[in-house]
Amino acid sequence: MSDRTPPAPDLESDLWATVDVLTQWLDTNRPVEGREGILLRILKLSEEVGEVSEAVIGATGQNPRKGITHTWEDVQAELCDVVITALVALRTLTPEAREVFEGHLERVRERSLGSAVQ
Repeated sequence: MSDRTPPAPDLESDLWATVDVLTQWLDTNRPVEGREGILLRILKLSEEVGEVSEAVIGATGQNPRKGITHTWEDVQAELCDVVITALVALRTLTPEAREVFEGHLERVRERSLGSAVQ
């Protein structure tokens, strides 16, 4: 396992360059290779979604034993972790992650909003 940190993307705001760097870093430091490693990376989404649930429960005080333990900013951060984890998992499955995502987003937009929305 390597402790080397890959260089930051040239464009600070380039989402997909950052996803690529994160994917490369995870690949370099992956303890499990092959198909099992890919499946474990996808399963990481379940963990992150669970953390969103925990944060929502904590922000609303739904556990009377614990009370309010999180903020809505915590929920936002956990949702961001879900998005990042999903994009990295998609990039792990295909080098064309950006195109796959953008094509799928367009299909969802058209299905949901119709062709009238530009």
